[in-house]
Amino acid sequence: MPAPRTLAELEADVARDLELTAHPRAPWLQPRRSEGQPVLDVLVIGAGQCGLAVAHALRRDKVDNLLVLDRAAPGREGPWTTYGRMRALRSLKDQTGPDLRLPSLTYQAWHEASFGTADWERMRWIPKELWADYLAWFRRVAGIPVRNGVAAGAIGPAHTDDGLDCLRVETSGGPLLARRVVLATGQEGIGGWWMPEFVAALPAPLRAHASEDIPFARLRGKVVAVLGAGASAFDNAAVALEHGAAEVHLFCRRAEPMVVQPYRWLTFAGFLRHIGEMPDAWRWRFMSHILGLREGFAQDHYDRVIRWPNFVLHAGRPWTAAREQGGRAVLETPGGPFAADFLICGTGTRMDPALCPELALCHANVAAWADRHAPPPEERNERLAAFPYLADDFSLTEKAPGATPWLRRIHLFGIGATMSFGPSGSSINAMSIAAPRVAAGVTRRLFEEDLPRLWEELRAYDVKQVELDAARVRRAAE
Repeated sequence: MPAPRTLAELEADVARDLELTAHPRAPWLQPRRSEGQPVLDVLVIGAGQCGLAVAHALRRDKVDNLLVLDRAAPGREGPWTTYGRMRALRSLKDQTGPDLRLPSLTYQAWHEASFGTADWERMRWIPKELWADYLAWFRRVAGIPVRNGVAAGAIGPAHTDDGLDCLRVETSGGPLLARRVVLATGQEGIGGWWMPEFVAALPAPLRAHASEDIPFARLRGKVVAVLGAGASAFDNAAVALEHGAAEVHLFCRRAEPMVVQPYRWLTFAGFLRHIGEMPDAWRWRFMSHILGLREGFAQDHYDRVIRWPNFVLHAGRPWTAAREQGGRAVLETPGGPFAADFLICGTGTRMDPALCPELALCHANVAAWADRHAPPPEERNERLAAFPYLADDFSLTEKAPGATPWLRRIHLFGIGATMSFGPSGSSINAMSIAAPRVAAGVTRRLFEEDLPRLWEELRAYDVKQVELDAARVRRAAE
């Protein structure tokens, strides 16, 4: 089928495809209230690609009483126009994402309608800014209700007027009530951005995390040191070089940088669909090995920095301490001290529910893998053991059962789900499988809670599909 000539024609195709695949169409959820306030069936926190994908999956299952919140302004959700300093996505361009395998909703369909088929064929990787534009278009044509500029706060227990348990979510725009909450907060997930404590203790003008709004223009003529050897570290090193840094030094803990991308290996249906259903020992073994390798950088990331003669890669040279001296940062390394004008930490995130404002009332009772699984000594990893241990519906579980039972109404679809379900809530390549699974977990719980009501509705159901001839029925009986 040829690509649509215009975006308007594509949008007409989207509307038709959504209608053609809308079965089952019957509404099945009943609006509820709590002390006069409406209760959402689902509140999704985070309007990035994962939040949009799970909201789309829920709407396909006729969960229309939902809302998506994001603290960012429209177009600023996620990393694409903020701290993401790559030039293009790291995912292959033909992977499907929030479209959930509806062809007219794919990135490729949007790109071809916007720029032409020839441009799509020439393009090697998807520019990150175009991906952001696509997500904004997807959100509009899929009809996903999003409220921007609203930050979510503490989640706690509440009840509907008819006695059903629900959740109260404090937000910067006032409290909201919902039967279920999906945390789709991306890389921050259920923790926060991390840097070594000795770096964090330095004066703020001397250091930054790669996720921050870094004043790169001020680094012109400066010596910059970057910690980490993943794609993000290379991206930040490249931007510093492109802004005129005198020298950029990238420090890697490993003796040899990671040049293999394990996520390429696991991108097959069996793994993406079923790793979360496997016994804990196997889930831990696979995911601890994959995450222990750390995510590698691609050739383009390396080429972007290596062309600069003032770039130096220090392999096998981690930072062990840091101090401020004469307005500069002095690092201690196995190769001796190193002085820099500015430090950038491309060190990712750490799982810690106490850092998540939404979990302020229950963070101490969020079960981690350390509470559920004891791996053999050769597989132990304290960092990964801190990942939350999720139920089969992606919901949080309790460390002490019964202490905070409402915690099971919170579902996680971000990087924190990785140990339980593989690269589910933090990767485009898993989205078409993972998002419907999260939605199915949510709808299963909604359906389960509504069984008494649905049973009474079934017993009262009296819609006739046939009108009988009463006289003939009597004669046949006689």
